[in-house]
Amino acid sequence: MWRLIAALSVGMKGTFHYAVRVGRSPGVYATWDECKKQVDKFPCASFKKFATEEDAWSFVGTTASSSQPASTECSGQSRSAAEESKPQNCGGEKRSHNSSDADDEPCTKRFRSTKLVSDSGQKFTYMGDAVAVYTDGCCHGNGQNRARAGIGVYWGPGHSLNLSERLSGRQTNQRAEIVAACRAIEQAKELNIEKLVIFTDSMFTINGITKWIKSWKSNGWKPSSGGSVINKEDFERLDKLTSGINIEWMHVPGHAGFTGNEAADCLAKDGASKPPC
Repeated sequence: MWRLIAALSVGMKGTFHYAVRVGRSPGVYATWDECKKQVDKFPCASFKKFATEEDAWSFVGTTASSSQPASTECSGQSRSAAEESKPQNCGGEKRSHNSSDADDEPCTKRFRSTKLVSDSGQKFTYMGDAVAVYTDGCCHGNGQNRARAGIGVYWGPGHSLNLSERLSGRQTNQRAEIVAACRAIEQAKELNIEKLVIFTDSMFTINGITKWIKSWKSNGWKPSSGGSVINKEDFERLDKLTSGINIEWMHVPGHAGFTGNEAADCLAKDGASKPPC
């Protein structure tokens, strides 16, 4: 699928950038095969080939009603856009949130098409004036006695801050996702980063810290269904860390070919293979 490229570059001879304005995952892709996966049989798909990445991103950023010519497919397929854009199952290692923790409908915020540019000095990737980072957690044998969980934090190709650690304590996938976000924020604060965009495939983490935690705290850390909040200590840690830093949470589908997410996933898996802390 599409790749986030560190810096804008002019396409070389024979190199094209495939822009998807309306499709399963709008963005810019390096090959036609990657682009085709996003638009094939997708209702009213809108896409076009460009010689430069800048022009491709410009096309993605325009509205669907633009007069700019583009390839379209309006075949009236029965599957809706919402169904097409649902996150993929992550090979049994990703678990959905426990419904007892949900007081509202799940957050539907998705990854949006945004041009990410690398700062040559700090080697960070920016989304506007905020530093972008990918986090992920995994757990082999999740829910079993011999489960092994790891966390991954990805700042960019070969970045010195890229982190791969074995999860300490209780070994579960949900804990790994939350702790991975915690570690990213801790790193950002150590460098006095004021604005951070965290890309994660964990809607449980996003909903927990942006929505459910408000009612949890007002209700004595108990969900509306009764019992105890799952991973209370980890959410308390995450809540404390979010103080004093501007954080935007972005959801990206897991195991869908997004470079940053795949890299964070690899770091998490490597962390799970390490000895216990």
